[in-house]
Amino acid sequence: MNFKEKLDQNSIFKIVGEAGQRLGLPTYVVGGYVRDLLLERENKDIDFTCVGSGIALAKEVSKALGKDVPVSIFKNFGTAMINWRDYELEFVGARKESYRSESRKPIVEDGTLMEDLERRDFTINAMAISLNQEDFGELLDPFNGQKDLKRKNIQTPLEPNVTFSDDPLRMMRAVRFAAQLNFDIEADTFFAIQDNAARLKIVSAERIITELNKIIETPTPSYGFKLLFAGKLIHEFFPEMVELQGVDTVDDKSHKDNFYHTLQVLDNVAKVSDDLWLRWAAILHDIAKPATKRFNPKVGWTFHGHEDKGARMVPGIFKRLKLPMDDRMKFVQKLVRLHLRPIALVKDEVTDSALRRLLFDAGDAIDELMMLCRADITSKNDKKVKRYLENFDKVERKLQEVEEKDQVRNFQPPISGEEIMSTFDLKPSKIVGDIKEEIKEAILEGKIKNNPEEARGLMHDIAKRMGISDK
Repeated sequence: MNFKEKLDQNSIFKIVGEAGQRLGLPTYVVGGYVRDLLLERENKDIDFTCVGSGIALAKEVSKALGKDVPVSIFKNFGTAMINWRDYELEFVGARKESYRSESRKPIVEDGTLMEDLERRDFTINAMAISLNQEDFGELLDPFNGQKDLKRKNIQTPLEPNVTFSDDPLRMMRAVRFAAQLNFDIEADTFFAIQDNAARLKIVSAERIITELNKIIETPTPSYGFKLLFAGKLIHEFFPEMVELQGVDTVDDKSHKDNFYHTLQVLDNVAKVSDDLWLRWAAILHDIAKPATKRFNPKVGWTFHGHEDKGARMVPGIFKRLKLPMDDRMKFVQKLVRLHLRPIALVKDEVTDSALRRLLFDAGDAIDELMMLCRADITSKNDKKVKRYLENFDKVERKLQEVEEKDQVRNFQPPISGEEIMSTFDLKPSKIVGDIKEEIKEAILEGKIKNNPEEARGLMHDIAKRMGISDK
């Protein structure tokens, strides 16, 4: 199969091929770009391999592209990179690798193109297209990657136990590609994942979370999580989620399987939002259910307080998984803590005060919170689901009305601590905080409007009651 016509549509392939020709280096496009070309998927990352120095090839290409196109060189890895237009071009010399059992860092030596392709993770990524003058555009497919693409199949070029033992991160990548492409993992390859799952311990948390986030960002992330669970991979780095799985029964009373419920909530969120952190909130919204599970003979299984305990667990999970400990973590924590609140507001007699408090506590995350709450309705009873969703419609309309009237989303109390101290000649103290807190509570309860005039009037009333006079 020849792809000359397709390659001719992008001048970079001719430029790289001619650079390789000038240096006497056989040059090829390899890996993911070739795979996606066959799948007719766009890919802006192009990997080039030559039999010789990839750094020398990159420098030659950089010169051909012009002086305004610099090349980044990574001598320790023997690679180089060029950012050109919208493309990220990576250059490396063909190499072979060997591994020590205690490390996933390979001993790298120069190799042939065949040795370079066989060291790659999967057959669908072990194809190359020649950029050489004599056979420009010719596909090289020594491990039947085309066949596996047609069969929607993930398998390794070499014996999978060797592939995964050498580089355990490839097990995560197998699941990630299966999830992204909606492919199956070939049986022997999957058995090897199960057999080598414990090897994931030698992989850094940063590398694991990169692959996990890519799985979470797929259209149906539950598929990837089911593979991670069946392959025993998630057991190695996310035991809290594993503990969600299973159903206990006492006196013929059971609870739902919270692992599969969580995956359904995650898929429901994925249908309405691409936000990675909203998806993480879906993953963690019930994470504390195993820790809070109790059996009550009268009502059955309960999980009282799982939202608060779950929120307290979020920072520790984020830290261990090397997820960001910034506003993104706080956003997830907030949604976990609040995810039951809107459900309590589905009654017709809900008060404006309760709505104001939810708006105040959720702030700018109110829309995402309502998405999560809708996604959390996973009953098989269609009438029940319809009733809950209609009730959420009512809550959202009421929230909008209250917000337009009272403007309490992310509101800052109209009286600052500095103004209280200045008015009554006070130093920073508990009294100042108490006055400010009472003003905030009065606004949320609807006793006064959210404006400085009414807040100042209340401030003076509170101070008078406390026996504090103006300075």
